[in-house]
Amino acid sequence: MNVTLITGASGGIGEALATQLAVRKHNLLLVARRADKLEMLCTQLTETYGIQAQYIPADLSKADAAGQVFEECRKKKLTVTLLVNNAGIGSNGEFIKNDLQAELAMLQLNNASLVALCHFFLPDMIANNKGGIINVASLAAFFPSPYMAVYAASKVFVRSFTEALTQECKPYGIRVLLFSPGFTSTNFMNTPANDNAWGKALTDGAYTQTAEQVAIELIQAWKKKETFHVSGRFNAWAVRLGALIPNATIARMFASRKRKQMSQ
Repeated sequence: MNVTLITGASGGIGEALATQLAVRKHNLLLVARRADKLEMLCTQLTETYGIQAQYIPADLSKADAAGQVFEECRKKKLTVTLLVNNAGIGSNGEFIKNDLQAELAMLQLNNASLVALCHFFLPDMIANNKGGIINVASLAAFFPSPYMAVYAASKVFVRSFTEALTQECKPYGIRVLLFSPGFTSTNFMNTPANDNAWGKALTDGAYTQTAEQVAIELIQAWKKKETFHVSGRFNAWAVRLGALIPNATIARMFASRKRKQMSQ
């Protein structure tokens, strides 16, 4: 059976995207850590929209998790025709004071597992001459961000990797989309690494979209066969403006603003 695989599907953008794709009659394979939430979501989507929704619980911050997801797909005899690498976590605060193991786990999830899933599923897409990949980056992929240095750098990696992969996949007829949302109303900031004074300084007064708005915009970008899309008009404008300013200047401005907010 052909399925759309969505990582980070137990909440936020991933859950909203699963719902929007179920409305459009996609059969789904949902991946996240919380088996209980995934089971409830799959049951709801199957009963409400008449599609087939399955799940694989996996912690993609672990080095072997992507391979386990791939092998489980083989066992279930599922063919992934659209891979959405949406799972991701962030952190805020001074780099030297952040927990090192948490930062490394973030790189495993945001980068290494994303690369691994692309590497596992692309060969079958090419062999079947059918398929696509959507990698979710962030507005942070375009700006060096002091006090969220590792997270922003991880999203720069996603951007660079995806832009290159897009061109490598063209001769095979496999579509790739780099999708970059800005601040979104999800539980992303409600983690120990984000729910702190630095995180609150980052999001204070920020332009925000809902997860449903972001999911719908992602689907629209995919339908238009775009290879690159920044979610939200204000965010897209910010990226265009930021491209005119040296990165060192942006980093200095961001750092100064955050330190000023922290001293208030």
